[in-house]
Amino acid sequence: MTTNKPPRIGARPLVIALAVVAVLLVAAIGGTEAYARHKISRCISGAFEQQMGSNIDVGFGLRPILLSYVDGKVGSLTVDSEDNKFGPAIGMVVHAKFNDIELVDRGRGGGTVGSSSADVTWNNAGIQETLGTMVSGVRSSASTGVLTLDVLGGLAQLEVQPLVRDGNITVETKSAQLLGIGLPTDLVQGIVETFTQSLQSYPLGLRAQEVKVTDDGVAVHLSGGKTSLDTTDTRTGQQVEYRC
Repeated sequence: MTTNKPPRIGARPLVIALAVVAVLLVAAIGGTEAYARHKISRCISGAFEQQMGSNIDVGFGLRPILLSYVDGKVGSLTVDSEDNKFGPAIGMVVHAKFNDIELVDRGRGGGTVGSSSADVTWNNAGIQETLGTMVSGVRSSASTGVLTLDVLGGLAQLEVQPLVRDGNITVETKSAQLLGIGLPTDLVQGIVETFTQSLQSYPLGLRAQEVKVTDDGVAVHLSGGKTSLDTTDTRTGQQVEYRC
């Protein structure tokens, strides 16, 4: 009496079948990760843009974004932005890193940032545009740490120096003269106040740690502790709903 035995599956077809399954699984995970990355990236970009006031490029750390999409936690992200406007300042360039981010309802309810750091550069052209028509030229010197502002069509020069005090930047007047005669106090004060406000208006709890005058403008290093990432547009004051 003979019995029918089931056909044996050779090793080669089995290996091929497992390889195909593995490829399909990786593709599925990769597709899901790409979808989650797109959704979270769009949501976080929207939230940070409301706070920073301009278009930004967001980069994520090593943690899979798929996990962030599930639990709302982002280990770290970097933000690069050109031509920011913080307060009265025009043309600031920002490179920032934010750590330990926790999103509420996948970002639709805002969230929190655990800590942050940022480097800001502000060139002389942006400084001149910010200070208005009274200032016709801006020159800066890394060796002296002083900026020279041409005032009244270049007939007068105002020399200022930015300094950090208790997390804020102040701008001191070093000299202000027109042909050896002091400039009017109101004129000098107005320019210095605009300059100071421009170097103090930073989002997301960032505070100044260091300021340097370069040969092309001003460089500022900032850091921040735990702060809220809310859904209020700083430009309009309105609540924004993010479609995450």
